[in-house]
Amino acid sequence: MFANEEDILKQAEKWKREGREVAIATVVETWGSAPRPVGSHLVIDGEGNFLGSVSGGCVEGAVVTEALEVIDEGSPRMLEFGVADETAWKVGLSCGGRIRVYLEPLD
Repeated sequence: MFANEEDILKQAEKWKREGREVAIATVVETWGSAPRPVGSHLVIDGEGNFLGSVSGGCVEGAVVTEALEVIDEGSPRMLEFGVADETAWKVGLSCGGRIRVYLEPLD
């Protein structure tokens, strides 16, 4: 779901105030044709609810799955998707570029 960056971060803050576990994904690097610019966010709660976008919809499912693991483990991770990556084709990233997404739990 697309929303402006301020609304996305406010939602993360709201979820934390409600006692939910939350992770935030941020596009930190792009190469070639990328669906969303550097700085784009996706926030995810421990139940898999999310707001925002890091890829225009093509890799959100994979990022949400990884986010649930990040929440459980409490450790951040770097994700990379690109057209040469088998995972990217599975989730639909066929735009001709690559993206790196930093995924971290919010304390």
